[in-house]
Amino acid sequence: MSKAIFDPDLIRRYDKAGPRYTSYPTAVQFHTEFTVDDYKAQIEASNQSGNPLSLYFHIPFCDTVCFYCGCSKIATKDRSRAAPYLQRVYKEMEMQSALFNKDRQVEQLHWGGGTPTFISHDEMRELMANTRKYFQLAGDDKGEYSIEIDPREATSDTIALLRELGFNRMSLGVQDFEPKVQKAVNRIQSEEQTFLVLDSARKEGFHSVSIDLIYGLPLQTADSFNNTLDKVLEMGPDRLSVFNYAHLPEIFKPQRRINEDELPPADEKLAILKNTIDKLTSAGYDYIGMDHFAKPDDELAVAQNNGTLYRNFQGYSTHADCDLIALGVTSIGKVGDCYAQNLKTMDEYTASIDKNELAIFRGITLSADDVLRREVINQLICHFALKFSKIEKQFNIQFSDYFSCELDALKQMQTDGLVDVSNDSITVTAAGKFLIRNICMVFDIYLRNRDKQRFSKVI
Repeated sequence: MSKAIFDPDLIRRYDKAGPRYTSYPTAVQFHTEFTVDDYKAQIEASNQSGNPLSLYFHIPFCDTVCFYCGCSKIATKDRSRAAPYLQRVYKEMEMQSALFNKDRQVEQLHWGGGTPTFISHDEMRELMANTRKYFQLAGDDKGEYSIEIDPREATSDTIALLRELGFNRMSLGVQDFEPKVQKAVNRIQSEEQTFLVLDSARKEGFHSVSIDLIYGLPLQTADSFNNTLDKVLEMGPDRLSVFNYAHLPEIFKPQRRINEDELPPADEKLAILKNTIDKLTSAGYDYIGMDHFAKPDDELAVAQNNGTLYRNFQGYSTHADCDLIALGVTSIGKVGDCYAQNLKTMDEYTASIDKNELAIFRGITLSADDVLRREVINQLICHFALKFSKIEKQFNIQFSDYFSCELDALKQMQTDGLVDVSNDSITVTAAGKFLIRNICMVFDIYLRNRDKQRFSKVI
């Protein structure tokens, strides 16, 4: 795959707020008129397909709050809170599994958070045992079973247990190794803790290990972040995710404890990003898209090269054909042509499950136009290219007619060198790859008549 080119002038010109497209339509369009009956209708239709399943478990608890965090979490040092929550998750599993054909195998499974390793080893065993009770998990280590790890909350014994339970992929939260940055965001994490977990993962035979970093945090500089990159590259992870810190304190309360005066200025932030891109690509990592880099033999890079890469709520994925069942408070699933989200507060979630009712409170059933635009956006964001003839055959449309407004809007991007548009294709240029969100936004019909919507900056 061709390399991406960092063009600071283009990035400055196009650096505006926009969706990350972990779904289309985005969660902004979810509504409470979507009901459990709508969800069940989509399951009934999807059962006819026989497609495999993906399970997502949301473990919302964190021992401490990282000030930059925008995730849905519950900060508590009371570990006993996990047990009653997990009992509700088991009940939800029972209700959900009853709706799906039993022969639909679970090819993907993910524990996210919060901090999944907040729960005890016995609770981990119990959670996986109940999952195997209610769903048909892939045997012989064939499934993609992943977990988010906070190295401060895991030991070598934890990693050995997770491998025994069937996990074979993990992502490690690092963010930054610079002590003053860690202090500014309330995440004190030693290099030794991180190395221990990564070394344990390799010892236990995990197939893939990813490391998460964040640029744009308070007190970061290009030089200090370069030191973090050097240490990370010594570890040689299979993948890296380098996220842009979006400072939205009006939405995420923990961010109000960050001193805005300590955030790096825009030019410094761009310098951090440019150095990161140069360093990772020079080290042999492929730029997958958005914030993701992977070694050429990693599954993400392989899927991108063979045209099967997909994007969902966990980021880039290799199983586009899976229906995603979401379990736990505030989690979001995708079944058939719908998205469904669980209740956002623990009290509401608990009350719903205790009444033997699914906890879904909003979602959306996709229209034919939504499904079409989702495919267009997915092709662009995953593969940086789109063949009109493929879309025309799949959806029985004339691309140039259906998307005449969008093609007109792309003319300026073509002039600016972000895309090449021919009679039968759109190809994102090397300079346009870092602005792929902007290109996808052209095809997002909901952005045309929107009121002010809160999205993070694209860079």
